[in-house]
Formats: sequence, C-alpha cells, structure tokens
Amino acid sequence: MRAFLAIVTLVVMAVAAPTMAAQKVELSIDASKPGAKVDRNLFGQFAEHLGHGIYDGIWVGSDSTIPNTRGIRNDVVAALKAIQVPNVRWPGGCFADEYHWRDGIGPQRAVRLNPNWGGVIEPNTFGTHEFMDFIDQIGSAAYVSVNLGSGSPKEAADWLEYMTAAQATTLEKERAANGHPAPYKVAWLGLGNESWDCGGNMTPEYYLDRMKIFSHFVRNYNPAQTEQNQMLKIAVGPGGGEQRWTDWTETVMKAYQQHTWSWDISGLSMHSYTVVKWPPAFKSVGFGEDEYAQILKAALEMDDLIKKHSAIMDKYDPQKKVALVVDEWGGWYAPLPGSNPGFLVQQNSMRDAVLAALNLNIFARHADRVRGANIAQMINVLQAMILTDHEKMVLTPTYYVYKMYVPFQDSTFVPVTFDAGSYKHGDFALPRVDAMAAKSKDGKLWVEITNVDPKQAAEVELNVSGINVKSASGETLTAPKVDSVNTFEAPNSVVPKPISAKAQGGKLILQLEPKSVTVVSVEQ
Repeated sequence: MRAFLAIVTLVVMAVAAPTMAAQKVELSIDASKPGAKVDRNLFGQFAEHLGHGIYDGIWVGSDSTIPNTRGIRNDVVAALKAIQVPNVRWPGGCFADEYHWRDGIGPQRAVRLNPNWGGVIEPNTFGTHEFMDFIDQIGSAAYVSVNLGSGSPKEAADWLEYMTAAQATTLEKERAANGHPAPYKVAWLGLGNESWDCGGNMTPEYYLDRMKIFSHFVRNYNPAQTEQNQMLKIAVGPGGGEQRWTDWTETVMKAYQQHTWSWDISGLSMHSYTVVKWPPAFKSVGFGEDEYAQILKAALEMDDLIKKHSAIMDKYDPQKKVALVVDEWGGWYAPLPGSNPGFLVQQNSMRDAVLAALNLNIFARHADRVRGANIAQMINVLQAMILTDHEKMVLTPTYYVYKMYVPFQDSTFVPVTFDAGSYKHGDFALPRVDAMAAKSKDGKLWVEITNVDPKQAAEVELNVSGINVKSASGETLTAPKVDSVNTFEAPNSVVPKPISAKAQGGKLILQLEPKSVTVVSVEQ
C-alpha cells in the first residue's frame, strides 16, 4: 500500500508541476522614447582555423559528394543566409597571429602545422579567395584579422593591397591571375588578436607602438571604401576585468585621445567567455540545474565588464567615436568525451540559447558604445550556430536565437522598465526575467523576453505607451530540460514555436514557458 501511495504521490506531483501558477511580470515600454541604434554588427560571427570550424564546417572541396558551390557547403550557406550574418571574423583568433596569407593563395598551397589547436595539419586549401567567396555566398562582410604577432607590417600591407587594389599593381595582377580581377571589400580589419597572450605576450606599451605602425601602413585601396564606407580598424583590447586589462584599455585609449593623422582606430576589441572554471570543466550536455544557474550567473558578469571598460573609454573618448567590439564571447565548456581536446567540440543546449539572449540584450543596452560583437564560433567550435558531421548538419538552439533576433539588426533601442524578480537556486540568485525592445527599420516595435527560471512560467503584462496596441505575435524557444539539445538524429528537439497575444484593456498578456526566449512584434 505504501508503495502504491508513493507512486500516486509522484504522479500527482508530475501532473501538478507544469500547472504551477505563473509569476506575473509587469513590463512597460515608452515607444516615443527611442535610444541608440542597435548595430547589426552585434550579431557577427567568428570562423577560426580550429577543429572542424573551417574544414568540414564550411569547406568540403569542389570534388566532395556533399552538395557545394566551389567547395563551400550549400546547406551551411543557406542556414547562414537565413540569419543575415552581418560580418565574419577570420582567420582567427590565436591562429591569425601565425597565419601567413601567401600560404593560402594560388594553385600550390603551403602545408603547415596548427600549433594552437591540436598540432594538426593545416592544408591552407581555404584561404583568401575561398573566404571571400564564402562571405559573398552568405551575403556578409569580411572582418579580417592581420598577423601582428609573428608577421610584419609589410606582410599585412601587401595582403590588403592584394585584396583591395583596383589599379594595375603587381599584387592586383596576381589577384586577378588567381581568379578575381575586381577588388575585394574588407569592412573591418583586426590589428592583432589577444596580443597580451597568444598574440605575443606583449605589454600594452609595446602593443601600442606596434599597432600604430600597422594602423598607418596597412591601407585599403578599394575605391568603393571611402568616407562612410571606409574600412574600420579594430585594436586589441581587454580580455577581462582585472588590472592588467584595465591598464591595457587605459594605455590604448589615452594614446587615441592624442592621436594624429598618421594613425587611427575605429574600435577596441574585448574578449570574454563564460567559463567559470579554467580549464573549462562544465559539461555542455548531461548537466542539471546547479550548472545551469552557475553558468548563467557568470554570463551576466558581461554587463559589469562592459561598464568598467566603457568608463575608461568615456574618459578619453566622450563622443564615443571608438566602438567597443566584443569579438569573442560565448559559453566555453569541457570538450565532448572522445573528441580532440584542441578542437573545442561541445554541444549546444537550451541553456546556451538563454545565455545568448542574455548577452545580446546586454550588448543592446550598451549600444551607444558596443557596436560590434562576434560569438565564438560559427560552426562546430564552442557555442556554435551549426554542427556538421560529413554530410549531416544540425542547427543549434543558439542558431534559433539569432534567427529570432534578426528584426533587431539596425533597429532603434527602446527603453524597457520591469521588475525582474529573482530566480534562486542554491547559492545563486539571478534576475528571473530579462527583456529588451526596439523599433525595426520599418518602424515596427519588437520585444524580447527571456524567462531564466527553468521551472516557473511567467505571465507578462506588457504596457506600451505612445502607440495603440492590438496584438502581438512571434516565436518562443523552449525545451523539456535545461540541457536539451538538437542532434543529427533528433534535429527538432529545440526549435521555435509560434506565440501570440491580443490586447486586453490596452495591455498585452503573454504566457511564457520556463527557460524560454521569446520575440514578438507588437501590432498597432
């Protein structure tokens, strides 16, 4: 009898759990008070020569049985076009400061080793022309990182001339002979990568002197890239909040305040991963609520990190001419068992969808200074959009967040006020909900709401002043468990579902499931 009663109790609890009363959240938006532009480059991607990020992820070769266009996977191109990727950072990362561009052009490619990522062979079959072809196929822009660590200013200058010269120089003729007579466009130029560590272990003063030389001599010659369309130069910035990195930001920005015509920068990069423990020890799948809460608590530290470095930048650049570009960020977990540790292979779960939404919302709230960001990385590496295995491809929960956020690209931020409440688990306390709003380029109001709580639903009462709201419709992303993932065998475990609401007394009521990311458009 006791066993029977125990079973009955468990059944009752299982049935009752999903019907737990939703916690109410009042969210207010004043649509008449727009803020800064949410630059579409906040949704940039990162593709490094690391593991299967390039080879198998993007490049399979023109003789592959996997459908491709000039060696580039058709399925991956179609998926990336759907999320309107604004820019792709390439070739690294740590790889960039050991990359020599001539190894990757022409019919005969130099075969090297990749000491940063597993010591494997780098065939260089994916080089400048292949990257630019890939960029063109997905409709994106090139963010090229030059080798400031082991390379020379002349090598970098020659590479830019090779890519961008329109006049009949020797390098322009060489590019044409290799199949591309027209000059390429290079939208962004990275002046080194993590020069305080894998990029050369430089002091900020030494990096500054070297960066000035590269900034001056590495020129873009494309006649289409002048004035408003000019190439943006991004200097290496901080990798954390400790003094070594605040000193770095201080050194670069103080010099910028006094810079002359002979050198300039448009942005300062910042790298910050959600790691918690180093080396990365948290699992990317098969974890519970403890790890869920701890990882997301750490992810929210991005806000304070941006504030800390923005304050230093404001001191020397009050007009905010220099953008803070978070060009490496995302969840970094332990490598999947059985994988090459140097390939940084991990799964991508519902937790990562929430992590992505929280970070993107933080960037949007700082859109006056943060005008670029690149998640690490695009395919098969760290917090990827896409996973591939030979001919198979699957889209991750993070991919779907990026797809849902497409309306926010180049939108105008609209302030949102709400009581976030508190989600508590063990020693960790987080805001229970997060939200952002913006007007898209066509004037439509879009609202994003993240319910962080993995167990409790949320009833959101949306008050919008400045417009007469009638309804809202969009998509919501959730999953059965915090560690739910999409696999090649079950690719649709975590996919968006439609959601809608009608106005009641001038307010919109949205019922949000636990651990969910929701984006809706507000209809007038």
